[in-house]
Formats: sequence, C-alpha cells, structure tokens
Amino acid sequence: MKFLEWFLEGSLWNSRFVVLTAVLGSLFAGFAIFYMATVDVVYLVQHTLHYASPEMTEEARKALHDSTVSHIVEVVDGYLLATVMLIFSLGLYELFISDIDQAHGSKASSKILVISSLDDLKSRLAKVIIMIMIVTLFEEALNMKMSAPIDLLYLGGSIALVALALYLTHSAEHGAKSKEGEPEESAETVDEH
Repeated sequence: MKFLEWFLEGSLWNSRFVVLTAVLGSLFAGFAIFYMATVDVVYLVQHTLHYASPEMTEEARKALHDSTVSHIVEVVDGYLLATVMLIFSLGLYELFISDIDQAHGSKASSKILVISSLDDLKSRLAKVIIMIMIVTLFEEALNMKMSAPIDLLYLGGSIALVALALYLTHSAEHGAKSKEGEPEESAETVDEH
C-alpha cells in the first residue's frame, strides 16, 4: 500500500513536466513574433529612406508618413505581444518546473521575469496586455476618419477609459507594495479596536 501511494504521488508530482510543452510553445511563438516584428522594422526603414526624395509629391509624402506611423505602431504591438509570450513562458517554468537561478542571482535581470505565484504571473501579463490594447487603440485612432461629431466623443471616451485603466493598474500596484511594507498588527492592537 505504501508503495502504491509513493508511486501515485510521484506520478502526480512529475506530471507537472507536461507544462514544458506550454513553456517551449510560448517561447517559440515569442521568438517567431520577435522575428516578424524585426523583419517589419527592416522593411519599414527601407521604405522611409525614400521620404526625402525630391521626386516625391506632397500627397505621396503624407501617405508615406501616415503609413510609416501606422506600421511603427504595429511593430510596437508585435514586440509587446512577443514580450507577453516570453513572460508567460518564463513564468510557467518558474511556477511549475524550477526557479531560474540566473534571473534571481543577477542584478541585470529584470524584476518582471521573477514570478512567485500564479497571481503574480497574471498581474504581469495583464499589465502587458493592457499596453497592447492601448497601442492597438492608438493605431485605430490614427486610422480613424472623423465623419460626425459623435466620433470625436467616442475617441475622447476611449482615451478616458484608457487613462482610468492605467490609473487603476498603477494604484493597485502601489497599494500592494504599501501593504507589503506595513508591519502586521499584533493581536493586542487588534483587540483594542
């Protein structure tokens, strides 16, 4: 009976290694997105070299300018998405497999890659996803054609909602940090209240 319990518990514990498929898949997906965004940057630079050409008309220059700004926003969006995949991959590895010793021991490592719980991973991913949504909204705002006064109101409302989302994530982060720094109340102090 003891052997069966030992075998089952060992099998259950080792089943966590199935997470390696998600870790490797997310890592490869992140690399693929980094590659695509970098290729987009190379083509973007090649196209913008023609911006100073004297043969270019003002309309063509304006079209190139608008297209370039839109493509830059797409590239930023791609890099942010690749970053999400990288954070997700490293976070899953740290949570289910093992701590990444180089990340914990290095002063150069970013605090964003040190994950200690699922909630920590979710909050870090949520922040990057909010940034992706903000960049996507910015891209849509650049391409938006104002045909009626209500369109301007919609744009202003979306900007206000983005500001509110940033404020809430910022205040939630600082609220959690201030709670970590506060000393816990003793039982005597609690009884006095």
